Amino acid sequence: MQCARNGDARGARAAMDDMVVAGLRPGPRSFHGLIVAHTLAGDEHGAMQSLRKEVSLGFRPLEETFIAFARLFGLKGYSLRGEEILAAMEKFKFDIHRTWLVLVEALYKAGHLQKANEVFLKGAEGGLRGTDKLYDLLIEENCKAGDHSNALTIAREMESHGRMATTFHFNCLLSVQATCGIPEIAASTFENMQYGEDSMKPDTETYNWVIQAHTRASSGDRFQEVIDLLGCMVEDYQRVQPNAKTYRLLVEYFTKYCAINEAMRHFRALKHYPGEMKVLQNDGKNGDPLSLYLRALCREGRAVELLEALEAMAKDNQPITPRAMIVNRKGRTLVSSWIEPLQQEAELGFDVDYIARYIAEGGLTGERRRWVPRGGTSPPIDPDCEGFFYSYPIEASYKQRCFENWKAFNIKLLKKLRNEGVHALGAGAKVSDVARVIVKLKKNIVSDADLNARKPKAASKMLVTELKEELKAQDLPTDGNRQVLYQRVQKQRRIKRSRGQRLWVPPIQEEEEVDDELEELILQLQANHANDHTEFWRKRFLYFTGELVEEDGQQVQLGECTGPILSDVNHEKATEANQRTEDENTDEDEDEDEDEVDEDEEEALDGGDAEPSEPPRLLGLQLLNDGETPTVTPKQAPPNKTMEIVQEKTDEEWYIGWPVEEKFKLLKSQRRFDVSEMYTIEDAWGWTWEKERRAKVPETWTQEKEVDIAMKIMEKVIELGGTPTIGDCAMVLRAAIRAPLPPAMVSILRTAHVLGYVFGSPLYDEVITLCVDLGERDAAIAIVADLEAAGINVPDETLDNVLREKPIDESDMQQNIPTDEVQA
Repeated sequence: MQCARNGDARGARAAMDDMVVAGLRPGPRSFHGLIVAHTLAGDEHGAMQSLRKEVSLGFRPLEETFIAFARLFGLKGYSLRGEEILAAMEKFKFDIHRTWLVLVEALYKAGHLQKANEVFLKGAEGGLRGTDKLYDLLIEENCKAGDHSNALTIAREMESHGRMATTFHFNCLLSVQATCGIPEIAASTFENMQYGEDSMKPDTETYNWVIQAHTRASSGDRFQEVIDLLGCMVEDYQRVQPNAKTYRLLVEYFTKYCAINEAMRHFRALKHYPGEMKVLQNDGKNGDPLSLYLRALCREGRAVELLEALEAMAKDNQPITPRAMIVNRKGRTLVSSWIEPLQQEAELGFDVDYIARYIAEGGLTGERRRWVPRGGTSPPIDPDCEGFFYSYPIEASYKQRCFENWKAFNIKLLKKLRNEGVHALGAGAKVSDVARVIVKLKKNIVSDADLNARKPKAASKMLVTELKEELKAQDLPTDGNRQVLYQRVQKQRRIKRSRGQRLWVPPIQEEEEVDDELEELILQLQANHANDHTEFWRKRFLYFTGELVEEDGQQVQLGECTGPILSDVNHEKATEANQRTEDENTDEDEDEDEDEVDEDEEEALDGGDAEPSEPPRLLGLQLLNDGETPTVTPKQAPPNKTMEIVQEKTDEEWYIGWPVEEKFKLLKSQRRFDVSEMYTIEDAWGWTWEKERRAKVPETWTQEKEVDIAMKIMEKVIELGGTPTIGDCAMVLRAAIRAPLPPAMVSILRTAHVLGYVFGSPLYDEVITLCVDLGERDAAIAIVADLEAAGINVPDETLDNVLREKPIDESDMQQNIPTDEVQA
């Protein structure tokens, strides 16, 4: 046995020969040691000869001897010979269960997974039962190898022997289903887990696999499926929390479906996990989600978020890919594509050998499918499967994005004011202040977003001064009589219309006095908008149910409140509307002013028909009302109905037409809704930064801010290994000229020269002349010095213009001359 442990077959045989010489007869244990020595040495032939000799001498081999043979044949990959060993054991009346397990495990360890599956399934059909560890091992390894059929068969065999599948086994199956391209299978598995026992409930990994199945499906629209899945995960937040993979998949999913707002929210959560930018890039697979995200930010004009993403990439040492740099067919990149809107979106960010792809798609044999516009087929056929499928016809600029953000922000404030009324303006506000703030918010919405929607005056009705003003604003000649000026204006307008550009309109010059009191009210409304969120609905529910709530730092009850949470203006209008319904003879002249305010609100909210006295419904009310089609009208259930009548009715149609306070009380009495159920995704997942971002007002666009962001993005792109084009440098330089910012011009030109780009002499002359005109002679000298260092010839006229000294006044000269010389 000592020789056997060392794998010394010769020593073991010599020991047995010594036993014979000494008159001792070797038995089954002696032969077992000899066979083990051969198996450890990997000599299957010597082991078999020893076994035959043992059997020929009339001995019955030990069970351990057969186990040693099974382990040897398994490591060698000899599954048939291993089965022969099992058959031999049955002849000797041995239990083959343990040997069968050893054989299957040895085959797997040797890398023969398919043979291990065959031996395992044959044994399972014969009634053998594997260990829990072996079941888990085979299911997991088959799923890693992509063999869903064998994994499912083994899982069924496990369940037939009394051990039910757990979350671990379902996750293994989902890992295969998520990559097979048929998300319906993964959705069915998820549904079985969702309604199964506690041991098979979905966990974070389960949600990740199902989200991946829908996100990377090759056909069909999976937007609603993932939204529902995300809602289930948020509702189950006390048991399941997302991880980095969850956020990574959601960023990819929302980016591909152009829901860029949600993609940015989950990207901010992903930034808190170090190293995830490399994983999000995914080595360029699945469309390179990181590049798609960067391109989507460019398309939406979100320059600030783009810079935020580039900083996250620099933190994780993730270089920028060529795919992410190229955004459109015209050659502009993410450095400058958001500065002004484009007319064409890129389909692909890297070069493709179109001839080779044409041949690979069957172009020479006639098997190649013809391209059909997106949306006309089911499933849709895209012109380039490797490209960026979801593209808009026109990109939005950073300037346009700022205006749209301000419009959306003012609309949110307006909705909040309508829902809460005078209480949203803080303590000390009056009911009359509500109408003033509404008018101001509406004016902000129109003045910010619809400035470019104004139409120019007809040229035939314009005066000569007006014609000259329009021509001068566009750097066109203003000489000639009225007919010449008219024709010149008409020609310029036709050119702009043909190019899809906006027509010039005279700027609005309004000098409005700033109302400090009104501005303070709006600031208070903004602060309440940032702080309330979920807390507002929680307080509202407790208020109407009569429980203690906090208001102005004191504990008060329902009867002690000084006024309703609903808007006093809206409450009065609702009361008067009910009176007009009951009595048609009421004088309508008293309500004209209130109707005008209502029309203003509806205009600002794009014609919404929402009832001003009814705030947005809670989730609980929606669930109750959306079940069946209501048949009871508000007239059948007037607001003054008592709660006793409602409780006698089992039909949920009684909710229709009731005041919100009655609905809250009924929900509380029937225990259908709880305060703990009032939460958002940021509450459930701990997004502490959401409240901070909500407290910030949108950014105001300025040319200086645009240039500053452009320079930071260019520097970050160069740091990440990207190469801006000469067009990028020119676009950023033009933005700096429009500002104008001489220091930025110097920096941009130096960056362009370092990259090896040389502009035309007219552009250099324009920049230098502008610096001189602005009095920035140092900047002009720095530009000239940089041109000479780069080997670019500077015309003598330009040098003379820069180096020309200013005329010296006598007063200045006397100030600079010493006193002694002046006296002399």
